[in-house]
Amino acid sequence: MKAFVVERYGDDGLRAAEVPEPTVGRGDVLVRVSAVSINPLDKMTRNGEFRRLIKRKPPFVLGHDMAGIITEVGADVRDFQVGDEVYARPRDLRIGTFAELIAIDQDDVAPKPNSLTVEEAAAVPLVALAARQILVDRARLQPGQKVLVHAGAGGLGSTVIQLAKHLGAVVATTTATATSDLVRSLGADVVVDYTKQDFSEVLSGYDLVIDSLGGQNLEASLTVLKPHGLAIGVAGPPDAGFARQLGAPAILGVVMTLLSRKVRRQANALGVRYEFFFMQASGSQLRELGALYDAGVLRPVIDRTFPFEQTAEAMAYVEQGRTKAGKVVVTMQSAPDAGSSGD
Repeated sequence: MKAFVVERYGDDGLRAAEVPEPTVGRGDVLVRVSAVSINPLDKMTRNGEFRRLIKRKPPFVLGHDMAGIITEVGADVRDFQVGDEVYARPRDLRIGTFAELIAIDQDDVAPKPNSLTVEEAAAVPLVALAARQILVDRARLQPGQKVLVHAGAGGLGSTVIQLAKHLGAVVATTTATATSDLVRSLGADVVVDYTKQDFSEVLSGYDLVIDSLGGQNLEASLTVLKPHGLAIGVAGPPDAGFARQLGAPAILGVVMTLLSRKVRRQANALGVRYEFFFMQASGSQLRELGALYDAGVLRPVIDRTFPFEQTAEAMAYVEQGRTKAGKVVVTMQSAPDAGSSGD
């Protein structure tokens, strides 16, 4: 089958290839991929940023999000059947959605929301799971609490805004002038145009900050938190909790602790907390989230679509910062550019 594989770690490590079709385990479903989406995690994985924690030996198929149709089910699968439309973010050691077929553990799969096209469904698993796990599982967000999410027009940010509003939070976000109206339409109560204002000078007293930019932006985010508030970083630096989540050796936990030492010290000095976040696959949570999409509580934002043969170009488009809003989707059909729903 056709696939895009990481032949070697690095910027130029992705290539198109013919690879064997997946083996279907007893608890797996085999899915013919209809569409996938591009995530920052794809770049990080291609470049080998987590290779000491998540053991993958090149060549391997890249890709973390998908929507498609089940073509085969394993002997122990009971909740799915051939012909079902599904969407998923496969677990870390079984990624590989940039391919015509993928075998996925049944526990990572959920029925595709009826209201979404396959392109829309492919755009949401990773960011929807991340938003839910950050807001509900990690931060235990309560109605009335104040949340700042950076890059509100992005795939994660646009999802966090909507889910946080659904949970009753007061939501602030940073974005550019061109996407200010978009983030307001998604539910943002406070919009800081980063081209005109410094968010750290105009915001204060926040319970939670979700940062996808890292570096100085993360450090400044600590200053807008109320005492005991929480900053969650999805771009790093990783901490010991990340190593424990992956079941890594204790020595790597020590390394992660050292990598995050600077920002944790800054947080401690301000009386706030910092934690790194790395989402986990969950079909059951995708079922819950699917109901929210079908109810109109959540909606995807898609910037542009590419045909499958241009998967490498789609990744470059994202890496070059050309995305205006939302997600970039790759469709298995050689369709013309679908345009942008976020312009």
